[in-house]
Amino acid sequence: MKLLLRHDVCATDTEDGMVLLDEASGRYWQLNNTATFILRALLGGSAPDDSAHRLREVHPHLSAERAANDVAALITALSDARLVVPK
Repeated sequence: MKLLLRHDVCATDTEDGMVLLDEASGRYWQLNNTATFILRALLGGSAPDDSAHRLREVHPHLSAERAANDVAALITALSDARLVVPK
């Protein structure tokens, strides 16, 4: 699943990752560096399995299963918060 940020969600880089602001609700979410890396890959057009592979290239200590689970968990969390939509 390739993703887009919802049209009323703004992303701002921080020293430790990224902050997402839902302008409709006023709520914001802070992403750590790993979540930011995954989100950038997904927003750039990478499929989840490709994003997990890219994550393992940066963090070779991660197992393939753990990387895939981390990507899936982020997609679920962002989707449940209604911050992203399928591309």
